[in-house]
Amino acid sequence: MITSNIPFILVLILLAATFIQSAYDKTMYWQDNLSWLKGHFAQTPIKNMVPASLFLILVLELVSGILCLAGCLQLIMNNQRTFGFYGAVMSCVTLLFLLVGQRMAKDYDGARTIVIYFIPALLACYWMS
Repeated sequence: MITSNIPFILVLILLAATFIQSAYDKTMYWQDNLSWLKGHFAQTPIKNMVPASLFLILVLELVSGILCLAGCLQLIMNNQRTFGFYGAVMSCVTLLFLLVGQRMAKDYDGARTIVIYFIPALLACYWMS
């Protein structure tokens, strides 16, 4: 029944919107993002891997967002949680990659912001399992 799945659907929509919008932004403004990130990571061990890292994050965000969206549809259509669970897990993995990057760059405010997204993603993992 859809009413019993509303909390799950809302969290999956939050994660899907977050990651799909972020992937869209990276795609449409690739050069701007790349320029800013090269400066952001200039003093880190990944300073020479910024383009590859940005592409990796783009792929992780797309996979996370698409799985979360598919999870919403699956919950609505047949009350199953498989895609939602995988979307939540991928969201956590993506956020951990982002968190490590922010910590490497010593951007502790940015890392703290990522934790705010990590909490509902982790709850979704728990709820969907």
